[in-house]
This record gives sequence, structure tokens and C-alpha cells, in this order.
Amino acid sequence: MDLNIPSALTQVLLIEDVSQIGYARRSAQQLAELLGFDETDAGRVALVATELASNILKHAAHGELHLRATGNQGVEMIAVDRGQGFDLESCLVDGFSTGGTQGIGMGAISRVAQVFDVHADQRGTAMLARLYPRTSNARDIRYGVSQHSLHNDPACGDAWHLAIEAGRFSVMVADGLGHGSEAERAARAGEEMFAQDPFQDSATLLNDMHIGMNGTRGGAVAVAQYDAVADRLRFTGVGNIGASLIGFGKSRGLASHPGIVGVQYRKAQPFDYAQVSGQLLILYSDGLQSRWNLADYPGLCHRHPALIAAILHRDFCRGRDDVTVFVIALEAIDG
Repeated sequence: MDLNIPSALTQVLLIEDVSQIGYARRSAQQLAELLGFDETDAGRVALVATELASNILKHAAHGELHLRATGNQGVEMIAVDRGQGFDLESCLVDGFSTGGTQGIGMGAISRVAQVFDVHADQRGTAMLARLYPRTSNARDIRYGVSQHSLHNDPACGDAWHLAIEAGRFSVMVADGLGHGSEAERAARAGEEMFAQDPFQDSATLLNDMHIGMNGTRGGAVAVAQYDAVADRLRFTGVGNIGASLIGFGKSRGLASHPGIVGVQYRKAQPFDYAQVSGQLLILYSDGLQSRWNLADYPGLCHRHPALIAAILHRDFCRGRDDVTVFVIALEAIDG
């Protein structure tokens, strides 16, 4: 499987009133149809969107439905709220309800979606569903990204890109200086250069991105390349893109070099990390606070990376800049 998944904003649908359920359903169905889902499969997406939005109102009174394409033919929906959580095992049993309803919603989601996962605690709930066309042979890629612009500006100064080949992947996150259209131009220039040859030597790749971003505001950039056969992660960063490896009961930050790609920086030295299989890589722009700790969320590190990205955004977004959170499991990815 060779894939290039380009940067894209997360579509956020507010769910605060029953009237907004219909809009969420139509938005999800339209995305599915745009991705080539037939009428029946698009109907499955619409059903799940309806149930996810309804569950937000039942359990938390208000929240958000996050909608995006997975990049490998799928539709991803994440219901995010700040309610008091619930007993997941009980709620998956048809007939159980905490809201006085028939209690069929969550069980229906878990049966219809090819990928279903939930994390709930006293801070709130995030519920993930990914759906693929029935005729598709696509396998779920255990990655997730939550990308949002400041004040819902159509221009986002962050960019990310994920390239996948058999047994390896390469990912970048860029944060153009400031926010708005000029920051977006800088970040997108870096992404464009990265996408041309994402598996080349990372120091060379950063230099090419530096050239491509010349004449823009420039920005912070991080590149991570994982080789499953060698069981090695190579990380190269310039500026303040945060990066962490999470696994085996510990967390370690990955060091970046000072500078601004596209403006001025010294040659960036790559750092290699061995025996990382089974760990999580988390990359994030400075729109996210750095004081988060997954150990404060028991069990979250074992949930789907898309849930982790959504929850970190929910709880640690600064609210004064664009924000990107990218999470991926370090494991072999095949077709």
C-alpha cells in the first residue's frame, strides 16, 4: 500500500440542539458520497452520524461531531463532549439507556462501523467510528489527526502530511509563523516539498523544505520516519513542533533544533530511536499546550490514535493559535 495523505482541517459540527442532528447527518453523508460511497454505504454513514450526534445530546447535552476523510477511502467521525462519562460495557448492550431512550444507539454504531472505539472519564467522552465502503479492501491505519484553525478561519497556518509505503511511513508537521493566509502559504510550501520525496534522507528533506519555504514567513517543521523492519524511528525537527514517544509506561520528548525553516537555521541533525515498535508517536504544533500527560488518562494510550488526538485537542488547545495534533502507532502498515 502506497499512500500520500495530505493536510486537511477537521470539520467541526456543533451539537447543542436536536435540530443540529439533521445537519450532521447530511454533512457526513455528503462526505461519504464525495469519497465514492454508494447509496447504501452512504446511508450507513448517515445512520452512524445520527446516532453519534444523538448520543452527545443524551449523555452530555452539548458537544461536537468531528468529521474527516481517513485518506484511504474511509469516513471518520468522532463525537466529543465534556459530559460526566458513562459505563461503556453497559451502554453497548441493547436495551440499556442512561437517557430514558430505547438504548440502541451505541450498540448500533459498534455493529455498523468497521472501526469503533470509545474513551470516557470524568472529563468527558470521545467516541470514534470509521466506515469504509463494503467493496473496499482498505485496512484501518492506526493514526489520527485533529487540525483546527484559529477562530474557524478558512486559512490554517499548520500543515501535515503522511506518506505510507509497505513497512514504513514518513510524516511531517509544519507550523507557519503566526496564523492566517500567510502562515498557511508557508506551511503548505513546506508540505508540497515534503510530498515530492518523503522518504529521502531527512536532513536533505529539511533543506529542500527550507528552499521551498524561502520567500514566505517560514515556520517550524518536524519530520518523523519509521522503518518497521529496522524497528527504528528517525526524528528531525527545527523550531517548536512538539514530539513525544509514548510506550511501556514511559514518555520521552524528542529534541528539535532552533531556527525557522524558510528563513534561517543550521543544518538539522536527525536523532534515531531504536526498538520503538508498539509505541505511539505524537506530534503537535504550539497551538497545543505542552503540559499534557497521557498517564493522567488511564487506558487512553491503548485506545485508537484518533481518539487520543481528539482528546488532547479538547483538553489542551490554547485557543489563541492554529492547532494540529497528530498521533500514530509505530507498527507495520500493510495493504
